[in-house]
Amino acid sequence: MRVLLIKTSSMGDLIHTLPALTDASRAIPGITFDWVVEESFAAIPGWHAAVGKMIPVALRRWRKGIFSRATFKAFRELRRELHEHDYDLILDAQGLVKSAYLGFLAKGVRAGLDFKSAREGMASFAYQRKFTVNFHQHAIVRMRSLFSLALGYPLPDTAPDYGLRREVFAPCISDENYLVFLFGTTWTSKQWPSAYWSQLAELAGQQGYRVKISGYSSDEIAEAGRIASGCSSIDILPRMKIGEMAALLAHAKAVVSVDTGFAHLAAALDVPTVSIYGATNPAYTGALGRYSSHVSADFPCAPCLSRECTYRGASAVSPACYATVSPGRVASVLFSAIQN
Repeated sequence: MRVLLIKTSSMGDLIHTLPALTDASRAIPGITFDWVVEESFAAIPGWHAAVGKMIPVALRRWRKGIFSRATFKAFRELRRELHEHDYDLILDAQGLVKSAYLGFLAKGVRAGLDFKSAREGMASFAYQRKFTVNFHQHAIVRMRSLFSLALGYPLPDTAPDYGLRREVFAPCISDENYLVFLFGTTWTSKQWPSAYWSQLAELAGQQGYRVKISGYSSDEIAEAGRIASGCSSIDILPRMKIGEMAALLAHAKAVVSVDTGFAHLAAALDVPTVSIYGATNPAYTGALGRYSSHVSADFPCAPCLSRECTYRGASAVSPACYATVSPGRVASVLFSAIQN
C-alpha cells in the first residue's frame, strides 16, 4: 500500500506524526509513505523507515512570489512529481486549506479531518473521506487516531514509538558529559529569561557538565551571547542544520528546552528532556518520550496561549508566569532525570 502523506510543518508537528507511521507499519505490513514536507524540514521524514520518498515544498517561500516564473515552474514540477503514482490514499494530516490544496495535485482518494476536527474547517471540503478526531487531546494522540481511522486498523493503546533510525545521525565524537539548552522560540511568551538560563548553566557546571547552546537567527545568536556571558561552563556552537542538531541531541546527557520543535525531537530520541511551559499547555503539545519531564508555570493566567505576555501586574521577570519556574526548580527536575 502506498500513501501520500501531507504534513508540511512545523518541526514539532512532524515529530508528533512519527508514532502514527509506526502504528501503521505494524498494522499494515509493507505500507509506504511518500511525505510532502516543507523544504526546511525535509530531513525529518527520512528518519523513519516507513517513509519511501520525501517531496519537499516551499510554500513559505513561494507565497512571497506567488506570480513569479520561478514559483510557477516549481508548482509545475511538484504536480509532475505527485502524478508519478496512483496513491491508494492521500492523507492530509495538516488540516489546513493550503495542505488540502496540495492533495488536488496528486492522484488518489483524498482523506483528512472533518469540519469540526480540522484546524481550518474549510479544508475538509477537499476530502472525499472525512474523520472525526477529538481536538482537545495531545497532538500525538490526534495523529495516531487519524491514521487508524483513515487506514482501517484499531488504535493501539501502547506508548508512542517514534521509530527513529538513530543510525542516520552522526556518531558521538566525544566522551564529554554535556547538556543541551534549547532557548530559542518565536513566541516571546515562551522565552525563559536569559538570567535563568545562565544560572541553570552555573548549576550544571557545578555538577561537572558542559552546556551546549546554539542560535539559528541573529536574535538567537545575540541571546546565546547574553546567556554565556560570564559563564565558563557554556559552549556556543555555530548555527547547525537539523541533522547536525539531531546528532548533538542524540548524544547529550540531557536537554532543557522551552516549548520548541527540537524539544520534541530530544524526547523522541529518548534523551532525558526537561521542557519548560508557561504560555502553552503540555497536555496538548508537550514533548513526550520515555524520559521526558514537564515543568509548568503556576500562575493565574497560565497557560494563556498568547504569543506575547499580556500580564500587567508587578513581576520580577518577563514573561511574568516564569517567576514560578526558577532555575532551582528546573535544576531539581533535570538532575533527577539524569540520575534515573
